[in-house]
Amino acid sequence: MIFNNQYIQERIKKTEKLRELGINPYPNQVKKGTPSAQFLNECAYVHDIETDEMKQDKKKPYTLTGRLKFIRIMGKAAFAKIEDEDGLVQIYFNRDDLPTNYYNDVVKKLFEVGDIIEVKGYPFVTQTGELTLHCLEVNLVSKAISPLPEKFHGIQDQEIKYRQRYLDMIMDAEVTKRFKLRSKIVSGIRRFFEDKGFLEVETPMMHPILGGANAKPFTTHHNALGVDRFLRVAPELYLKQLVTGGMEAVFEIGKNFRNEGIDATHNPEFTVIEFYWAYKTYIELMEVTEELFDYLFDSLELDRKLPYGDKEVDFSTPFARITWIDSIVNIGGVPREIAEDRDKALAFLKENNLKYDNNWTIGYVQAELFDEYVEPKLINPTFITDYPVDISPLARRSDENPEIAERFEFFVAGAELANGFSELNDPIDQYKRFQAQVDAKELTGDDEAMHMDTNFVKALSHGMTPTAGEGIGIDRLIMMLTNQQTIRDVILFPAMRPEAPVVEAPIVSDADKCKKCGHDVAEELKPAKKGKGMFCIDVNACKARASERT
Repeated sequence: MIFNNQYIQERIKKTEKLRELGINPYPNQVKKGTPSAQFLNECAYVHDIETDEMKQDKKKPYTLTGRLKFIRIMGKAAFAKIEDEDGLVQIYFNRDDLPTNYYNDVVKKLFEVGDIIEVKGYPFVTQTGELTLHCLEVNLVSKAISPLPEKFHGIQDQEIKYRQRYLDMIMDAEVTKRFKLRSKIVSGIRRFFEDKGFLEVETPMMHPILGGANAKPFTTHHNALGVDRFLRVAPELYLKQLVTGGMEAVFEIGKNFRNEGIDATHNPEFTVIEFYWAYKTYIELMEVTEELFDYLFDSLELDRKLPYGDKEVDFSTPFARITWIDSIVNIGGVPREIAEDRDKALAFLKENNLKYDNNWTIGYVQAELFDEYVEPKLINPTFITDYPVDISPLARRSDENPEIAERFEFFVAGAELANGFSELNDPIDQYKRFQAQVDAKELTGDDEAMHMDTNFVKALSHGMTPTAGEGIGIDRLIMMLTNQQTIRDVILFPAMRPEAPVVEAPIVSDADKCKKCGHDVAEELKPAKKGKGMFCIDVNACKARASERT
């Protein structure tokens, strides 16, 4: 049972006691009070009041609501702090200001850290100079029956932060700020493209054929139709059908699903924006990507140079551009005569104990060289351009060199952030490229290769305008802009393995707890000198815990 815990049981008893006293622990008609930031701003003048008494303004009533994060009982008075979306505010209780026995029977005994409360009173400044609300009325808004983690240690288990993101947000205001910034970035991206005349659309999440990217899919079954479906790995093929239909500038922000590994930059469910623009080329996509970054940095008021781990990334535009083959040679350090020759490059992979397949074409061999020797070195924003056609099945061939695709990938801090290209609109060429993917799948057993999509080829056969399209990984973008080293820290609820069954801790008797603060970790306790009860070894930690007990 999820509530079979001694601390929770104690709080449940207090909830029952509140009901016995006629206090609803979960009232519904409570309105949000003045935001803490507004209270602190509007009442700043109280610091300047000059009177013989303490600085205060009894004529200025306020109602505040928030979660009780700290409380210190001092006889007939108490100081506490409550937290709302804006931050913390100190509040002050006095027994004589509250209804008879309310302070002793309710506030002292039944209110606890984690509860959400409503307080009404007036502003004053304490002797230590802190703006505080002097409470004349205190009401419970929501009783917390599960205790918060200990303030001094916080959440030590990283998995708990991901599984119980709400708890992570309660305990760390910076987490909430990070996800608010994420929302602002997504809104900014949407606004940027709408201002450029793009139309936001929605395409299916369940696809009859795997397409739009080289990826391993999740498979599900559609009961009504009696067929299997793939969760989309990319919306690309549907979006280009809309361009064929006459929508000349479209974008979609949404989830993609790839049934692959989980690591610092990969989550099976991730957020992207894909946009397609008629009568544009991959050159203009690189330009609009730079415009997008300038727009985001200006609107969010971010410095152009941001830390990322132990590195500094310079987002000043224009961004660097280098061709695929030149990056392998000049950045990766692979001799050109090896990089441009399939057999020599394949032998190079074997000699250096890197992954290889004898059936790989030149593009796949070069891709392994790129991943190993180039990608980790791309720290500042860099466009890698002119990819091999054989690893770019949806991109248009270059008119100057038919072995090269008009394609780029965009890298920041050693990770791919975007992929864009001039779209292939020749239906015969597209059919042959799909067939090459099918053949490669049979030869190498590549379960990420694309399938033949005859419906998409048929759409192209009706004529699609010259078009350019790009996909940008939003999760990775958030990582770069918030200096987070793992994608899980920018996804509210990342994919996790099933949680192991919880083994309930044995109930600890009062005789085995610290008599002062209630601490019950055996190795951190010592018996009293006269053998009556237990006390904490760390006296300072004991005092801190005791001061926050309710």
